[in-house]
Amino acid sequence: MTAVLDDRTDAAFRRAPLAALGFGSFAYVTAETLPVGLLPQIADGLSVPEAQVGLLMTTYAAVAGLTAIPFTAFTIGVSRNRLIALCVAVFTVSQVLAAVAPTFEVLAASRLVAALAHGVFWAALGPVAARLAPPGQVGRATSFVFVGNSIALVAGVPLGTALGQLAGWRASFALMAVAGAVATVALLRLLPALPPLDTQRTVPPLARIRAAVGVVRDRGVGVVCIVTAVVVIGHFAAYTYIAPLVHRAGGLDGLALSALLLGYGGAGLIGNLVGGRAVDRRPGPGLAGFVGIAVAALVAIALTPGTVGTVLAVLAWGVGFSAVPVSLQSAILRVAPHAQDSASALYVVAFQIGIGGGALLGERLYAGGQLGLLPGLAALTALIALAVVVGARGSFPRRTARAQVALAQG
Repeated sequence: MTAVLDDRTDAAFRRAPLAALGFGSFAYVTAETLPVGLLPQIADGLSVPEAQVGLLMTTYAAVAGLTAIPFTAFTIGVSRNRLIALCVAVFTVSQVLAAVAPTFEVLAASRLVAALAHGVFWAALGPVAARLAPPGQVGRATSFVFVGNSIALVAGVPLGTALGQLAGWRASFALMAVAGAVATVALLRLLPALPPLDTQRTVPPLARIRAAVGVVRDRGVGVVCIVTAVVVIGHFAAYTYIAPLVHRAGGLDGLALSALLLGYGGAGLIGNLVGGRAVDRRPGPGLAGFVGIAVAALVAIALTPGTVGTVLAVLAWGVGFSAVPVSLQSAILRVAPHAQDSASALYVVAFQIGIGGGALLGERLYAGGQLGLLPGLAALTALIALAVVVGARGSFPRRTARAQVALAQG
């Protein structure tokens, strides 16, 4: 039976539903980025070019981005706990379809099924984590949930890549279907009843969509979304093609690539946990510092060929970038405390524009024989985002008062 959340719920109890949310995010992130590590296997298995397989990231992001706002608006009156569980159930079905896909077109269609629920899931995830957070600890609660993202990079993607190399790429997607089923059950059992808080649930659906889009006029929301899109475009232009990139720079492939992806995720776990603490205290400097680490790492990948240099740079890249989504998710909740669902949907759109645009840009450069430009491009976009963060103190303050953090919890 679903519990009812109230102010007497202690932090220890709340870790269980937060962990369930984290496992759901683990499943989503692993499956979304799985093609990154399985480019050669999927390409060979379905007889298509590797660059075409990379477009699985672009089409997924496009659908998730286009549907995030309208689907979030249409579901604003649904209990958050039921909505999140439903999204993960849809994801599970999509992974079953991917595992049995006979052609590239069917595989792409299975990805689109997951993408339809993706935007709603991520738009609801941040506000739900904030509602489950102890007073003054929105950033830590968000980072706790986002540990699922880091574990996806630590274990999910590397192990999925290794499994795909040993047993075929279909086995990797089948495993994700199992993970999705487990996550769905966990969410249904552990999430407390979370009725929708948005006052727009009585407003007609089309009016909700207009109102949701209108939230972007808020300067703080617009700034956070711009930073998100810019930094993510560069990151995913390079990360989508990390397999050929590290092979070119450091001669790594096969199980060595899986090990490096494991290291990237482990480094990201550290960045995620440290970032969660930093964002509750010093949001602006914390985000700027982690973006700076990512810039330095990407420059090193571009300018320092060789196995050792590539490995160290990729690990630093993991530390730097993995703290960025935690910081940005907390920022969007902070700047729009009374419209968190709508603002989070816009944040999801910005993130998906970054993923899709980055993957598409990376595909164009890779197909054109310009693979070596990707790290420099990612570093440049991160520098642009860094400049905006430093200049926009209203959205990314040097310090966050406890009262501001409490307000972000709604």
